[in-house]
Amino acid sequence: MSAAIETTGAGAIPEAPSPQWVALAEGPAGRSFAFDGHGHIALDTFLAEVRGVAAGLPQAAYAINLCEDRYRFLVAFCAAAVRGQVNLLPPSRTPAVIEDVRRQYPDSYCIADVRLSPAPPQMHALPERLPREHGPALEVDAGALAMIGFTSGSTGTPKPNPKTWGSLRTSTAQNTAALRHLWPEAEVLPIVATVPPQHMYGMELSVLMPLLASAAVHGGRPFFPEDVARALGHATAPVLLVTTPVHLRALVESGIALPPLAGIVTATAPLPQALAAAAEQTFGCEVREMFGSTETCVIAHRRTARDDFWQCFPGVQLQPQPDGTLVTAPHLPAPVALADLVELRGDGRFQLCGRQSDLLEIAGKRASLGDLTRRLLAVPGVIDGAMLQLDACDVTGVRRIAALAVAPGLDAATILDALRNSVDPIFLPRRLRIVDALPRNETGKLPRDALLRLLG
Repeated sequence: MSAAIETTGAGAIPEAPSPQWVALAEGPAGRSFAFDGHGHIALDTFLAEVRGVAAGLPQAAYAINLCEDRYRFLVAFCAAAVRGQVNLLPPSRTPAVIEDVRRQYPDSYCIADVRLSPAPPQMHALPERLPREHGPALEVDAGALAMIGFTSGSTGTPKPNPKTWGSLRTSTAQNTAALRHLWPEAEVLPIVATVPPQHMYGMELSVLMPLLASAAVHGGRPFFPEDVARALGHATAPVLLVTTPVHLRALVESGIALPPLAGIVTATAPLPQALAAAAEQTFGCEVREMFGSTETCVIAHRRTARDDFWQCFPGVQLQPQPDGTLVTAPHLPAPVALADLVELRGDGRFQLCGRQSDLLEIAGKRASLGDLTRRLLAVPGVIDGAMLQLDACDVTGVRRIAALAVAPGLDAATILDALRNSVDPIFLPRRLRIVDALPRNETGKLPRDALLRLLG
């Protein structure tokens, strides 16, 4: 939105842009907005609780939203917006991460729905029974900041990424259009998510879609397969399951029966094609993989069981760079540079080729850590695994490859023998450790420092 320019008088400065008011949440007042084992919550009830909570919030510019219950997260998120506050979404709830965010944004307070130990300074706890206030329709300025999300820190220091309400509305419309074929036009889509709302993927699919599309979200965040099945059973129509490859593999391997699904959406880590096909066969629905980042939001998707290539959302343009890809999209105020390398197909589709930091060159030969990890996971009996390049060099000056594998009943020698069938000897891991579990975070990512500690 362009600013109005005063044309008279010396030293005239641009005026502040006029607000463009848009609804905080879309849809009829009585539509289903959220649900759990106790039943459904209508949109007007949710908005009444937003007003009630907003009235009791502290004065500040920023609110660090640490709520674990997804419904209460939504209430706190929107209550802060009603008060003109920007939501800060740290990549974890660890005291060090929270304190780092507070240092960057000193005019902030924390809002949570559970007791935190140690409790961070400037803590505002949501009451057990949320207050309700009725009033006029709630609106926000499309040009105002809604939130600042932070990268996971898996490849470095978490970086802030501000998002306006206008940009979030545009990206949510794109996500909804990509998934709209999964449920009947006149019905509200129930959503169950295993990912935290503070993560950008969780924010887009389990917070913004209920706010801005014909969708209702389960208030919890189920983790184990039995929890997921129970949450799905709380819905009265086929559910969209928003999850990660780690959770999806656990569901497939558990053998648990799930209620009817409208579809499954996954992101945060590469989804093996074999796992996607197994999930579609097991649960009788489409598995849609989304591609994006905290910096860009979701920009492409594919049905991984059938498609090798990604399809860009309408209006998204990718420009390959020597060290990554430049992304232009309708919801981005300026092009964004990603570290991902792509190969364009000329029809809006592309193939991911890893990241520059994942590319390896040893003795004139090249490989990628992503491809090596896929080959490790393809070894029969390997449940989970990761390849990484060590920081230290050996006597030849080469940074060698190491691996961690979750493989009950196998030993390192057996896995290495299997890898020799598909991996050049120079890229075989010099250290391969069998572990009980990999140190994945809430969204399934593997922080490098945690992998190095596990290697010992």
